[in-house]
Amino acid sequence: MEVFSCKTKIYSGAGAVQALENMHGKRLFLVTDPFFMENGVARQVAQASGAEYVEYFSDVQPDPTVALAAEGTAKLKAFSPDLIVALGGGSAMDCAKAMAYFAKLECPLVAIPTTSGSGSEVTDFAILTHEKVKHPLVDARLRPDVAILDSDLLQALPKSLIADTGFDVLTHALEAYVAKNAGVISDSFAREAFSAAYANLPASYAGRQEVRLKVHLAATMAGVAFSQAGLGLCHAMAHALGGLFHVPHGRLNAILLPAVISCNAHVAGAKYAQLARLSGLGGSADTIALRNLKNGLIRLRRELGLPETLSQAGVSPREVWANTGEIVKATLADPCCKTNPMIVEDFLVRRILEEVTGHA
Repeated sequence: MEVFSCKTKIYSGAGAVQALENMHGKRLFLVTDPFFMENGVARQVAQASGAEYVEYFSDVQPDPTVALAAEGTAKLKAFSPDLIVALGGGSAMDCAKAMAYFAKLECPLVAIPTTSGSGSEVTDFAILTHEKVKHPLVDARLRPDVAILDSDLLQALPKSLIADTGFDVLTHALEAYVAKNAGVISDSFAREAFSAAYANLPASYAGRQEVRLKVHLAATMAGVAFSQAGLGLCHAMAHALGGLFHVPHGRLNAILLPAVISCNAHVAGAKYAQLARLSGLGGSADTIALRNLKNGLIRLRRELGLPETLSQAGVSPREVWANTGEIVKATLADPCCKTNPMIVEDFLVRRILEEVTGHA
């Protein structure tokens, strides 16, 4: 029996942030990062809500820590809002979701993503870091009540951010499509998300703003898919490596994904081949389609200026091998491994590390 649920109400399009006014919040708690406070966007969003009282928590940094979430939770409870808004990328949304979860307040949570990648605006996931280890929180209560996908917030995205977050979308969709909990409905979201992101990322990276809402919607669809179906080994390893070396999450996915596809292929090869054909990569035989999928992702990675190895991403092989035991342990403990299409064992993680480490 397949069960599918997505409680999040989604507004999308130019000027969608104006939907905040319809939520009639009087006391708004807005979670964001210093960038959006400094450029005035946070205040513009607050004004759009029409709230009488606004409290800003703008200390969010990449890879938010448990300590930061605890600090924000205390401030959230003290302010006692009737509306919580998260504005920013995955870090801001994850931090706000964790804060709302721990504060146990009965008020709506609205997520406004400003990057097209994490899908956090519609998922049951939040990632917090503690002592160099990323800890995924997974609970239905973490899913935002409302997501606002405003294309006006996507006009000035840096090329490196488009590349990093874009590969996060592709990885979410691909891992959800072959995950153990995948079903007919989640597959439809995953297929559409992967195809749309793969087709439109080069144009977005080249500066064509008219395609950015398509990638933004793909990120949300991929979030819906993986929240239902689960993720896999690529994300588990990206969490482990990201906690240790602070390489952007999407960049790690880009490095790892082709190697993970090869390892999972004997279990998930048929579905990988389906995705390749649906994305225009062709291949009459599954083995050819699978090869085309992997090579297509490698070509796209190069086109987006992303590194091919951890060494190219600034992580020395010596550091990787010195921390291999810790990386393997964190990977195997990550909940994403539970829905990988094949059982993840120590040797598999080490084999992928050998492929992606690179030379000093």
